[in-house]
Amino acid sequence: MQPWDVPSPEVSAPPTLSVDGRARLEREVRALGAAAGLAAVGIGGAEVFSATRVVLESRRRDGLAADMQFTYRNPRRSTDPHRVLPGARSLVVGAWGYRRRDDDERSGDRPTGRVARYARGDHYAPLRTALRRIADHLEAEGWQARVVADDNALVDRVAAQRAGLGWFGRNGLLLLPGLGSWFVLGSVVTDAPLDPTPPTGPSGHAEGCGTCRRCVTACPTGALVADGVLDARRCLAWLVQAPGTFPVEFRAALGDRIYGCDDCQQVCPINRTADRRHPPAPPEVGSVAGIDLVDLLCATDAALLEAHGRWYIAERDPRHLRRNGLVALGNVGDGADPVTAAVLADYIGGGDELLAEHARWAAGRLGRADLVPGPGGAGPVAASSSERGP
Repeated sequence: MQPWDVPSPEVSAPPTLSVDGRARLEREVRALGAAAGLAAVGIGGAEVFSATRVVLESRRRDGLAADMQFTYRNPRRSTDPHRVLPGARSLVVGAWGYRRRDDDERSGDRPTGRVARYARGDHYAPLRTALRRIADHLEAEGWQARVVADDNALVDRVAAQRAGLGWFGRNGLLLLPGLGSWFVLGSVVTDAPLDPTPPTGPSGHAEGCGTCRRCVTACPTGALVADGVLDARRCLAWLVQAPGTFPVEFRAALGDRIYGCDDCQQVCPINRTADRRHPPAPPEVGSVAGIDLVDLLCATDAALLEAHGRWYIAERDPRHLRRNGLVALGNVGDGADPVTAAVLADYIGGGDELLAEHARWAAGRLGRADLVPGPGGAGPVAASSSERGP
C-alpha cells in the first residue's frame, strides 16, 4: 500500500439539534452560567462583526486608538469568531459583576494611589471559570467550544451586545438593563447551532441615555469626543498603561489614580440606580482599592510585579507603575513631609531620566523646587535613601 492509499481518518460530523434540543441546551447553558455566578448570560450568532471592523480600522487610522493594541492590533481577527473556532455558529456570552462596596482602605495619613474597581481583584478568573463550565457542558454534548475573555481575539462588548445582554451607553461601555456597566465580559465560541437571545432594553445611547451627558462632562480630560467615541490619547485609563512619558497636560487631571479611571461609570444614573436597588457586596478578600504611594515607589521590581503583575503594565516594566506613582504623589502628597521629599530626591538624582523628569514635576507641584539641582531648582538633591523615615 502506498502512502497515498492510506484512508484519511474519519472526521465525525457534529451532532444535530432539533428545536426541542436547542431549547433544552439553551436552558442548560443559562442555568450553568447563573449557578456559576454570572449576572447575565445571552446567546448571539457567530457572524463576522463587520460594522465593528470598520469602526476599529477607522479609529485606528484617525489616531483615536493611540498606541493601544488589544482588539485594535488586528481588527480582521478580533471581529471574526471563526478565527477562534472554525465552523463557529454561536456565541454564549456572560457578564461577571465586579462592583463592590467602597470601604475605606487608606493607609493612615500617608498619600494613597487609587485603583479602578475592575483592577482591584482578578475578576476575569471567576468569569473564565464560569464560562469554562458552559464550554465543558457543550463539549460533553458533542460540540466544540472555546472560551475567550480579556483576549485580543474577540471584541467582548460587541459579542455581549449581539447576545442581547445590553446596549452601548454614551461613554461607549455596555450597560445591562437594570444592572449598569460594572461588569467584565467573555464568550464561549461554539459550533452548536443555538438560537440568539432577543435584545432587551434600549437599542443604544440615543434611547437609553436620552439627553443625559454626565459621563461626557465628568471625564477629567475630555476624552469622550462624541457619543460613544473615546479618544484614547486623552483617556486616563489608557494613559496609565501607555509606555513612555505621561503627558504633562494631563498630569494634574490624573489626581491620585495609579491604575484605571472610573469617573464615567461613577456618575452614570443607571449605575447609581442599580447600586440603590442592589447594594454592592463588601470588598473581596485581597481587594486593593488604594496603594501607599511611598511603599510603591520604594518597592523592588520583583515586589511590584508580584503584587500587580496581573495588570497590564507597558513592556512589563515596573518603571511605568513608578511613573504613575510619582505623578499621583505630586498631586496628593505633602511637600513638607520628609519621607515624601526623600523619595522625590532619590528619583530626581537616581539616573533614570524618565522617572527623574516625573519626580521633578512632582517636586515642583508640591512646592519643593529646592529638591531640583541646577538652574531649574534652588539647591542640591536632599535626603538620600538612608535618611528616610519609616
